[in-house]
This record gives sequence, C-alpha cells and structure tokens, in this order.
Amino acid sequence: MKSYSDLASILDAVSHAVVALDQNCRVLYLNKSATQFLQDRGRAVAEYIGESSDKLLPLATPKAREAMKGDEFQNGQGRIVAKGRELFYEITPLMIDGRLAGSVVSLQRPERYEELACNLVTYQKLAWQLQTIFQSSSDGIWVTDGEGTILDINKASERLNAVKKESLIGKNIGMMLDEGIVDDAVTTHVLGTGKQHTIIQHIRSTGKQLLVTGTPAFDDEGNLFLVVVNERDITELNQLRENLEEAQRVKAKVQEELDDLTMLEFERGGVVAESKSMRQVLTTCLRLAKLESSTVLLLGESGTGKGLLAKFIHKGGPLKQKPFISANCAALPDTLFEAELFGYEKGAFTGAVETGRIGLIELAGEGTLFLDEVGELPLASQAKLLKCIDEREYYPLGASKPKKLQCNIIAATNRDLDAMVLAKRFRKDLLYRLNTFSVSIPPLRERPEDLFELVTITLRQCNEKYHTEKRITSKLLDRLQQYTFPGNVRELKGLIRKAVVMADEPVLDHFLEELLDMDTTLPHSDTGMTLTEAVDALERKMLAKLRPFCSGTREMAARLGVSQPTIVRKLKKHGIKPPKRIT
Repeated sequence: MKSYSDLASILDAVSHAVVALDQNCRVLYLNKSATQFLQDRGRAVAEYIGESSDKLLPLATPKAREAMKGDEFQNGQGRIVAKGRELFYEITPLMIDGRLAGSVVSLQRPERYEELACNLVTYQKLAWQLQTIFQSSSDGIWVTDGEGTILDINKASERLNAVKKESLIGKNIGMMLDEGIVDDAVTTHVLGTGKQHTIIQHIRSTGKQLLVTGTPAFDDEGNLFLVVVNERDITELNQLRENLEEAQRVKAKVQEELDDLTMLEFERGGVVAESKSMRQVLTTCLRLAKLESSTVLLLGESGTGKGLLAKFIHKGGPLKQKPFISANCAALPDTLFEAELFGYEKGAFTGAVETGRIGLIELAGEGTLFLDEVGELPLASQAKLLKCIDEREYYPLGASKPKKLQCNIIAATNRDLDAMVLAKRFRKDLLYRLNTFSVSIPPLRERPEDLFELVTITLRQCNEKYHTEKRITSKLLDRLQQYTFPGNVRELKGLIRKAVVMADEPVLDHFLEELLDMDTTLPHSDTGMTLTEAVDALERKMLAKLRPFCSGTREMAARLGVSQPTIVRKLKKHGIKPPKRIT
C-alpha cells in the first residue's frame, strides 16, 4: 500500500472494531466499525484520539497495559482474548521496525460470533447430533428457562403427555397445572429450591405414571437459567412389579399347600386329620415348625397323640435332620430328674457313673427335646427347668461351667395347668414360659370324622404285623362313632389290636361289640386310672350318651337326678357341648 488512506480504507472494511494504542495506552487510531460503536455512546471520535483508552476500553486497557510490560508482547508473540459485558475483545502487540510501538485491540459483538459459528460445518454437525439425541431419547425431555417458560420438548414427551410441542413452546409450566394436564410439576419444585427434585407424576389424559426428575442448570454467575426435566414411563414397570408380587404370593401359597400335603401324607400312618379341628391343629403345628419356635406346649387328654404331634413338628421344619429326644417327666424320679435332664460330671454324687453322663438336653443338641407329662414335675424341678429355658444355659451336676441350651423344647400335658397354678402345684412363670405357643388337641369324641381313617390304618397295620386278614363292617363303625373313647386314640388302637389277636372270626364286629359293652358298663381298670379318673370317665360316658336324647340341660338334670347348674358345670368340664333345644 502506498498511502495511509489506503490502509485506513482496508481497516474500515473490516467488520470488527479496531483500536490502536501507543505504549502509554493513548488512542492512536479507530476504524469505521469502532467509530460506529463509540458513537453509540454519544461522543465524537476525535475526542478519543490522543487520550487515554481507560474510558473508551475500561476492561481491555488494564490488560493491554499489563501485557506491554511482558516479554511476549515485546517480542511480538503475545495475544489476549477475553469477554466483556457486551462484546469479545482480542489484544495483540503493535510492532514497528521490529520494536513494540503499542497494541491493537479488536472487538466484536457476541451475536456476530454466533452467526459465524452457525455457518461452520462442525457446528452444524454438532447441533444436528444434539437434536437427534434429544428427539431419539425414549425418555421424555422438557427444557424451561429460569422463569419456567417452556423452551423445548422432545417427541417422547409429546407421546407420554398426549400434548403437541407447538401448543406449549413459550408458555409457562404453571399453565399445565392450571389446565389439569398434570397433577404436579417438578419444574416448580426446582425453581423454588434450586435443587434437583424427583416426583411420581400422574397424567390424567393417558392414565400413565411417570417418574419425573428436574435438574437445574446455572450460568457463570450462579444464576439458574435452565431446568432440564427427564420423564420415564413406569406404568408397565408398576404392572410388572404387581404381577411379580402376585406370582410370588401364588407360588408361596402353592408351596405351602404342597408342604402341607407332603407332611400330611408323610405322617398319614400316625396322625390322621380328616376333621376340620384336627386339620387346623396340623396347620398350626406346621407353621410353628417352620418358625422354629423355641418352646411349644401341647395340651390334650391322655391318648390324643401329643407324642406323635411333637414328632410331626420336629419333622416339619429345618430341624428334621437333628435329634429328637423324648423324656417322660412322670417316669423320672424326682431325685434323678436333674441328673437325667442336665447330666452330671464324674463323681457328682454317690452312685454316679465314674465317667459322668450326658444329659437329655445335650443329647438333643440342636434338635428337639420333648418333655411329656410336664405337669407331673415337682416344684423344685420346675424351677430348674424355668431357669434353664430363660437363660438358655444350664449346669450339669458337679460342673463349674455352664453349657448352652441349643435345642427347642416341646412340652405336653393332659393336666389342667391353670387349675394346677391356682392349687400351687405348678409354677405360673413356667406356665407363661412354656405357653408362648400352645396347641390344644381335640379328643377323639369331638372328631368323629377321623374315626374311619384311624380304624382303617390301625386294622391294616395289625393285619400286616400279625399276618391276618381281619375286617369290620360299616355297622360297627356307626357303633364306634357313638362311643366316647375316654382313652382317645390310644384306646381305639388297643381295642383293634386286641380284636385282631383274640378274635377267631375274620369279621371283628361281634368281638368288638362285646368289648365296647363291657367297657361301657365299667370304666377301664387296666389303664392305671385313679378312682377320680375312673369316676370322670364314667361321668363323661353317661353325659355323652344322654345328650342326644335331651332337649336341654334341664331335661338332662331331671333324668340324672342332679341340679341344672351341676349339668352345665360338668358338661363344660368334660368339653361336651350342651344339647340343642327343640323348637
């Protein structure tokens, strides 16, 4: 270029503003773009020439002054790029004859950079990628500004909310709440707290449930300027979860029923449960077995099968592979009970085995200890048993260190323990401890439905054992159902066994009829019953036989020659239901 005017024309053609400064930051030159920018501030360009640039370029001037002191600018290598409030600026060294003569400040508005950037292929490709990701997401995405105004939503959100993008852009999110499109808006929570927030949103128009998360975005100065909302349809997920839970419930129920059937079949030879009351007993026992209850109390008359049920509980749970140890408390002498139960060390007492002896509790290990006839324990032994159960440890006789009680305990009795407590013959605290889980076994007379199966099983077992082919008729079964069986299942099995062995005929009806008639006349004397027990048995038989022929307790009292309150009391004592009144 031959003249200064040519250079000035070239600089005036540049779209961005150019301001030249000397080394003292006085203005040397401004091109046309800079002049237009400065005129917007209301001052003439000539007023700036020769003056300090501090007023003209308040942000760039301090950086230019600092830069011209550095080695890079002295060598023409420096360059500073920064952003002001309204524009971007760049500072480069002004070199004349190889020496630093000042600096040049180039300025451009941000929108011009945006315009140029939008025309770049890389920018266009990036924008296309972001838009593709935005629209391809299977999750719904909303974008609002810092005031809650909707800026954009993707196709998934349109589908999930049954709305059109064009009808929402530019509107405030509160409008969707006012119009009832949604029942809650996560954006309002984010705008109120400035923190990420998640809600379950119900869309009324589609009936869908959405998991909605709103995330705030902040600018460089910490101001919230965007809220990005992500929506995920959980309607099908909730349905799948409900279906899974239902399937698991059905599976558990089926498994429980299979377990019940398996156990019932497994124990078919010993425990019969055709009657509703006995089925309920077995259901309770199975539940206790699976819970691994540490103490269970079985209540029932003599001969009802408490020992069989104790084994049933043991075999029905996780302890079935562990030992089952049975102890009859009535058969153990008072003086030896503690030694038998807890064991003893060498030389613990006179007459003790020299090597000592393992007690029943230790033999049971992690299995089950069955204490039959627990109501027969003397008070001193009851106290020791209670201490052992409460503390889960015990001392063998002569031992200085305790041993752990690891087994579960099943106790059984045919006694009325509540009455024994009142009579000071049984400890109340031991009753409470044993009675945590109790099962009452109904007597045979109250479950006639079980009689046929019991007779069939017992008869088959006896025929197999004694190599016979004895049988009974349905007529005898009717007769058996009218009998009260004071000895319960034990008495029934004894009658069948005696008939199979002693009867000459293949049909046992006549022989059993004679046994029953004899038994009806006189209570059992060969079962070891006391006088009180014999009187109770005869009393029970008479009440049970008379009951079907009376319309009420007053008629029963009149026939037996006692008062009506006496009949009521004795019926309750023997567990016999009062006769129904004839209307």
